[in-house]
Amino acid sequence: MKNKIKELRKARKIRQEDLAGQLNVSRQTINAIENNKYNPTLELAMKLAKLLESTVEELFFLEDGK
Repeated sequence: MKNKIKELRKARKIRQEDLAGQLNVSRQTINAIENNKYNPTLELAMKLAKLLESTVEELFFLEDGK
């Protein structure tokens, strides 16, 4: 599963550390999600979408053919 978190976070000038703090997760967790190495729980995905003023469907998408 791919995502647009890094793109939206940077557009809003939010640091990984700040986003992590608002979500009560580590910066490493945000980094892993942004680099498609970790798929967040539904709860975390929904919180990310809310903070980035987006929807879960806009943030996350499946790779073509998978």
